[in-house]
Amino acid sequence: MNKKHLWALLFFILCLTIPFTALGAPLDEAKQIVKENYVGNINGNADRATSVEQLMNMLDPYSTYFTAEEFEDFINGVELTSVGIGVVIEKVESGIQITELIDGGSAKSAGLKVGDVITEIDGMSTTVLTIDQASSRIKGAENTAVSLTILREDGTILKKHLTRKAFSLPNVETKILYGNTGYISLNSFSNDTASLVSKAIRDLKNKGAKTFIFDLQNNGGGYVTAAEQLIGMFPNATYAYKITEASGTSTVRAMKQSVAFPENTKMLVNKLSASSSEMTAAALADQKAATLYGQTTYGKGSMQAFFELEDGSFLKLTVGHFYGPKGTKINEVGVKPHIQTIGNPLFKAHYDTIASDLATYKEMASLKNVPLDKTFTIKFSGNLAQSINTASVELVELGGTVIETSYKLSGKQLLVTPKQQLTAGKEYALILHPKVKGENGKTLKNGVYLHVTAK
Repeated sequence: MNKKHLWALLFFILCLTIPFTALGAPLDEAKQIVKENYVGNINGNADRATSVEQLMNMLDPYSTYFTAEEFEDFINGVELTSVGIGVVIEKVESGIQITELIDGGSAKSAGLKVGDVITEIDGMSTTVLTIDQASSRIKGAENTAVSLTILREDGTILKKHLTRKAFSLPNVETKILYGNTGYISLNSFSNDTASLVSKAIRDLKNKGAKTFIFDLQNNGGGYVTAAEQLIGMFPNATYAYKITEASGTSTVRAMKQSVAFPENTKMLVNKLSASSSEMTAAALADQKAATLYGQTTYGKGSMQAFFELEDGSFLKLTVGHFYGPKGTKINEVGVKPHIQTIGNPLFKAHYDTIASDLATYKEMASLKNVPLDKTFTIKFSGNLAQSINTASVELVELGGTVIETSYKLSGKQLLVTPKQQLTAGKEYALILHPKVKGENGKTLKNGVYLHVTAK
């Protein structure tokens, strides 16, 4: 799935629900709560606010007011639950294309397919709608209906009447990469994060994973307890964060878990990794519990708490600022990774993981911006044998597995051609193992490898 696309909205939050006893009218309640708990600058005289909304406008951007319905939608977003037809979509010239179908959604049950283009929603053409406008029209109250016009890839036009249902997006995505590397992506810090990630680690280890890459790119945060538990999965991470609240400053310990990542785990972050993601990144960096790859994170080091008002509405208030366990500042600064990348950090992290298993091999100069129909020419000092062990050469799509290639021997040259064109923007590792034989029957003394980028 395209991570955090459409339904998985980016919530730059760190939530900690705190019970509150009603004091009286909502505005009076809100003023008292702000006075006792809010940490930050107040732009105005809070006592003179004539509405809760006006009061919230005096506080920082992360403090806000929710009606009961808005609060429910907010929490559903953190938990990656929604009501709709269960599709992931993107804007295309002809309308809104379905890029993924969610299990349990009415779209999948109705036989819609990836690649189908929604050209009309309740009679309105989607060519004039933004992705957000289309999403809003597809979503709605549970058990209500939506009518879609579908254009199939073969030109067939279908009319579908679907019932909106509650569904959940997968919060954890996993796969095995080349080199027995387990990849885990976390989309949100939900209540069940610890159990989901623990299961992912166990499952990947059962499939042979020896090293791990943990992806928090585009993860906008969630519950603080989920971060404390997740940090507790890293062997060298004793503490989760340091926090400054109205009551003072303290250091919070990580919650140790029964399942743990290996010590050489790599973690990916980017500029949209925020709040709980930054708490996790700072904790691991401060305690040298993982290597961070990617871009400097969003820079939201403030902690919010929920307070329920008498009428069922809620305040979300900034109640503290958190730092790395060693005091590393996060708010308005972000967490700087150990290894900074311009593109997808998964490529570099996977390449480094592969390289760590090739300690006796020689790294050659990288090839940049190679054409998509590239044939790789490997030159040797002597003539090659008349045939080659096909396992001698591997072309690995970084972030994936080995791709199929064909080989041609020509004197002192070995020509390696991918059976399908390379993908623009992708990166690869070309590995030549010391199994290649010369015409004298001797194998290479050492293997070689190099980094390849496709333009």
